This record gives sequence, structure tokens and C-alpha cells, in this order.
Amino acid sequence: MLGKSLKIASLLALLTAVAAAQTVPAETKLTVRTVSEISSGTAKVGDRFDATLTRDLVVNGKTLAKAGAPAKGKVTYVKSSGRLHEPGELTLRLTSVQLNGKMTPISSAGYHAKGKSHTKSNATKIGGGAAAGALIGGLAGGGKGALIGTTVGAGAGTGVAAATGKEEAVVPAETVLTFTTTAAK
Repeated sequence: MLGKSLKIASLLALLTAVAAAQTVPAETKLTVRTVSEISSGTAKVGDRFDATLTRDLVVNGKTLAKAGAPAKGKVTYVKSSGRLHEPGELTLRLTSVQLNGKMTPISSAGYHAKGKSHTKSNATKIGGGAAAGALIGGLAGGGKGALIGTTVGAGAGTGVAAATGKEEAVVPAETVLTFTTTAAK
């Protein structure tokens, strides 16, 4: 009976050691390369994405995963861009990584991406429209024409800014991102 108990205890110790080797501790940095583009214009919360490790994952001197190992993540926050304000935003988190041939769940802090600001682009379009309108109006009708042209041109510039003004957050395919694990799973 003692022999059987010793064998069971040894097996449990071995299984515990193997399970511990599969754990990625909190504060571990994982650098991955995305497989496909992710955009705030099309993504939805809960969408999954694929990535690959860009370097070996080493914990306590032991390599748990080689560079190129698959990793998976999900979109946890999306805000699409407005036309004249509010650029798009995305938050991504890693959810699993392949350790020793098996996908292992992990938890990570978010990677946040934000689209470009609308301010400079809108000012250029609206101001450029106003200036062009003033020039054309001034040539056609003098001072009064310039005033009317400025107003019409600014309106046209605003229309152009509204028509072309979306600034989505985009994480292109092949982008290298670094995530930090938040808790061992």
C-alpha cells in the first residue's frame, strides 16, 4: 500500500511541476506580430485576432515557447471615428499563446491604438476652402464677392472635411505589439 501511495504522490508531484512550467507569470512581456489588419471602422468587441511570437518566451530560464509560436487575442474596446471629431480607438488583449505545443490561456493588459487627430486636417480643408472662395469671389465681385466667396468656400471645405474626415485607429498586418501579462492562468 505504501508503494502505491508513493507512486501516486510522485505522479502528482510530476504533474504539478509540468503544470507550473506551463504558467506564464504576471508582468511577463510577450511581443507578437499581428497576422491581419485590425481597424476601429470594422472591428467589434469580442472579435479575435491571430499573432505569432517575435521572440522566445523564457520564464525562469526555461523556454516555454519559441519565436513564431502562435498567439491569439481579442478586441476588448472599439470606438469608430466620427466625421469631424473623435478619432477611432481600439484596445486589444492577448488571450492565449502556444506553450510546448498546446494553446494556453493568458491574461494581458490592453494595447490601445487611437486614430490621428482631425484638427489639423479639418482646419486645412476648411481654411483652404475659405481662402479659395475668397480669391475666386474677390476676382469675380470685388470686396463683397470676396466676403461671399469666403463663406461659400468655408462651407465647401467643411463638406469636404465631413466627407473625408474619418480617422480610424488601424493596427496594420505584421505590426509588432508588446503585451504584459496581468495574472497567471
